[in-house]
Amino acid sequence: MDQETKIKEALTRGVENIYPNRQALEERLRSGQKIRLYCGYDPTAPTLHIGHAITIRKLAQFQALGHEVIFLIGDFTGMIGDPSDKRATRKKMAREKLLKNAKDYQKQASKILKFTGRNPAKVMYNSQWNDKLSFIDLVNLASNFTAQQTLARDMFKKRIQEGKDLYLHEFLYPLVQAYDSVAMDVDLEVGGNDQTFNMLAGRTLMKKMKNKEKFVLTTKLLVDPSGQKMGKTEGKMIALSEKPNEMFGQIMAWPDEIIGPGLELCTDILMEEVNQIKEQIKRGKINPRDAKARLAREIVTIHHSQSAALQAEKEFNRVFKDKEKPTEIPVIKTDKKRYQVLDLLVEVAKIVPSKSEAKRLIEQGAVKIDDKKITDWQKPDVDVRGDVKGGVRKNFIIIQVGKRKFVKIKI
Repeated sequence: MDQETKIKEALTRGVENIYPNRQALEERLRSGQKIRLYCGYDPTAPTLHIGHAITIRKLAQFQALGHEVIFLIGDFTGMIGDPSDKRATRKKMAREKLLKNAKDYQKQASKILKFTGRNPAKVMYNSQWNDKLSFIDLVNLASNFTAQQTLARDMFKKRIQEGKDLYLHEFLYPLVQAYDSVAMDVDLEVGGNDQTFNMLAGRTLMKKMKNKEKFVLTTKLLVDPSGQKMGKTEGKMIALSEKPNEMFGQIMAWPDEIIGPGLELCTDILMEEVNQIKEQIKRGKINPRDAKARLAREIVTIHHSQSAALQAEKEFNRVFKDKEKPTEIPVIKTDKKRYQVLDLLVEVAKIVPSKSEAKRLIEQGAVKIDDKKITDWQKPDVDVRGDVKGGVRKNFIIIQVGKRKFVKIKI
């Protein structure tokens, strides 16, 4: 891919908007002048997810053009909690917890972004400068923004209309994120389009404090057909730390509508081919399941390896097409012979997070024990030695929840 094509890819693929405009940033890139850019990641969970990988890919595209990339870990902003798109106040987190969560972030991001060799990305923590701010510094920073600007945000309006609390520290989040741009003296910030308000606040602050233009590039979000993000808050995330088989299966469970966006945002397949695949699906010339399998293979290859992706696909087909059990099923050993079914699912197998969820799954017919559907969560205790066949018991049972979750309970 030549330099011109790389620039076009960086400025168009998966891009929602560029501020002040694409032309200005394109001219800057064509000039040959190197820029400094960043994206921030608050470590509110112990793993990055597939949504984060979209912006990491965008950083990697600029890195391939020779620009200076900063992978910023928000160990300070994470303590405040980003209110963007949140219908309720986030729980505050301790610094120690945030740093523990971030332990593997660089390792996970390194599947896409280079942290060694020529032009390595830099890892920075925003506590480095935010911890040093005094109260008067904060007052001076706050004087650059109005309350009306913040209150105009849709999610704050909704919370006020719904009578929900709106805390003062939530107003500070965009301000602190804005100061990150000033502290690192960046030329460009990359983020999902749900971060537009926060990133534009940084653009405002750069103009006022440094008399410097800061470009803002917003990426499209990976969303389901209803428009909900496939992220951790929405409970639909795929962790980058997920094992290949599970990652492949989760992608295969995506609605068909996500195939096109997924190919564009999460893979290296050339956009010309991506558009061909989307058109073939639309015209019924390709089975969406085959296109989704291609998407799953590509994503698992990126975050694991090609061999892991092929093996994951083979295992998926074994379970779902051939209706066989997985080659490897987690085994849990116990000394107790009988359990009430809810205790078995939640406390022993740990395959369901709560008893209320276990009840719901049983009532929906989503739970099987040794291939027999369980329909009554109040049924007599389950004997984990299994049924008697030929006068003997096999001393184990296999629990299946949904299509992909299997656990063997063994005496």
